[in-house]
Amino acid sequence: MTASTRTGAIISAHQNTIKRIGFIGQPNTGKSTFFNRITNAGAGVANWPGLTVDLLQATIEIHGHQVEFVDLPGIYDLDGFTEDERVVQKFLEEFAIDLIVVVINATQIDRQIRMPLQVKSLGLPAVVVLNMADEAKRYGVQIDCVELSDRLESPVYTISAKYGTGCAVAINGITRTIEEQPHTYQVQGLVEHLESAPVTEEYMESILEGAVQMPSVTSVTFTNRLDKWLLHPIWGLPIFFFVMFLVFWFLWSIGIPTADPVDAATGWFQERILEPVISPFPTELQDFIINGPWNGFATVLSFVPLVALFFVAMSALEDSGYLSRSAYLMDSLMSRVGLDGRGFVLQMMGFGCNVPAIMGTRVMRSRAMRLLSMLIIPLALCSARLQVFVFILAAIFPNQGGAVALFALYVISFLVAFVVAGILSLSGQFKSRDPFVLELPPYRLPTIKQVLLNVWGEMKQFVSKVTVFMIIGASLIWILTALPPGAEGLDTLAGQLGKFFSPIMDPIGINPFLTVSLIFGFVAKEVQLAGLAVIYGLSNDALGIKLSQDLTFAQGFSYCLFSLLYIPCLTTLSTIWGESKSLKFTIFSVVFSLGTAWVVSFIFYQGANLFS
Repeated sequence: MTASTRTGAIISAHQNTIKRIGFIGQPNTGKSTFFNRITNAGAGVANWPGLTVDLLQATIEIHGHQVEFVDLPGIYDLDGFTEDERVVQKFLEEFAIDLIVVVINATQIDRQIRMPLQVKSLGLPAVVVLNMADEAKRYGVQIDCVELSDRLESPVYTISAKYGTGCAVAINGITRTIEEQPHTYQVQGLVEHLESAPVTEEYMESILEGAVQMPSVTSVTFTNRLDKWLLHPIWGLPIFFFVMFLVFWFLWSIGIPTADPVDAATGWFQERILEPVISPFPTELQDFIINGPWNGFATVLSFVPLVALFFVAMSALEDSGYLSRSAYLMDSLMSRVGLDGRGFVLQMMGFGCNVPAIMGTRVMRSRAMRLLSMLIIPLALCSARLQVFVFILAAIFPNQGGAVALFALYVISFLVAFVVAGILSLSGQFKSRDPFVLELPPYRLPTIKQVLLNVWGEMKQFVSKVTVFMIIGASLIWILTALPPGAEGLDTLAGQLGKFFSPIMDPIGINPFLTVSLIFGFVAKEVQLAGLAVIYGLSNDALGIKLSQDLTFAQGFSYCLFSLLYIPCLTTLSTIWGESKSLKFTIFSVVFSLGTAWVVSFIFYQGANLFS
């Protein structure tokens, strides 16, 4: 290993058979969108030893050579001290790299030029990609790429990752640059060097002067005009909640009918293919296959289109730039309970899945705020719970009232999170003064292709996780309902297990069979539906009819409330453990969520019966 002659931090250089390119940039710059264009959305999640987070990685053959592309977490500063910033620092110090691709939002180049200057200071070979060039042009940002490239001593390309404009040129430039790199680099003493030679505001201005011309800060844009209403101190929040109501109304009105063709397809498959194939098997095995894994799988599968529509709606809201505004709107309210707007955004992220939302708490510098956020994020109405709620609410609300009830669950999840965060912050254990900084991107019209790519990525993870947990969970529940031999109903092991918890669950209106489904829901929330199908031994439609006959409104909604707030799934819990690095805190999160769920369900159920 020989020392490099490049200026900057101490850098070790050596030959490597597989070249590696790292992508860095601030959040919301379109870095991952450009990364997906290069890798054709074929990247997978890879574990890097010693890092606290898995990274997106793809290996592509370029001109006969293997090149590894790594998408690093979005950060604001290379010498920062948030968890994600430390991940990037550690990656550059411990893993060899041939080239850095720095992705910048061209409309905010005056604020984001710091990162390529830091990379230059470290002496790392880099390519600078100015994304959203179409927006920059529309807003009057003028950039002399040739002059800027000379000053940065790195190639500079303008692109629109969203529409693909300029991407081919930028990719070819990255390819040429990586082929010209004779060495692979590892930075030593990264933070120390950046602290000893900081990138000052004066230096940034000198780099931009004459090469970049920014529009007047007083110019009126479409974003400015729209924000006058959407960020209005009085009307902003009502508009936001109305938008969210429309999302849930859309899911209810469009999503529920999508289950019918899926039910028809699974019914045809069972009758025409599955049953004839397993007919030679013993009766007990046939019963296990049909009423165990298959019934559970068919029930969950019927809600896959609904979950896909959910991801479509959330991806469109996120890509439009509106979700960032929700953080700004909620900041003053969240600060009263020890959080800030980021806590609300992470709860919104938890709509898709609690796991990435909990991992997202790394952007918070304060450990106290991180831990408080980890406690309230699992209260979010995630996609796995969504299908459970839609199924139960459709049984007790056979009309459009179910859409209102679904939206009510969303509002309740936020209100409960707000109240419990306030109570916990009073203890002084979760107090923080971490400042809240947020870039508000301009409003954008989401492209169909990008939304579909996002949904495809989410659905791949969703279906793969559901399939594994569903088969295991449904099989275990069938065993509990089939033993001891000849037993039925409450006399089975499942019934006895449910009866064991009756003293606790009866006051909140949850019967023993529903209790068993909640127990298995701890493995994964999707298993709750599979569990109900197996426990009752009914298909999707028949199960809905049975529940509509057995459950009152108070019982059904209490079940939904408990499912909304109780123990997060096993994957979420393991993430909390990994992120908090505290078994004591993880156990506390379980007790906390169980207690919160029971209290809220008890208040609702007893109140509903009192006034019924």
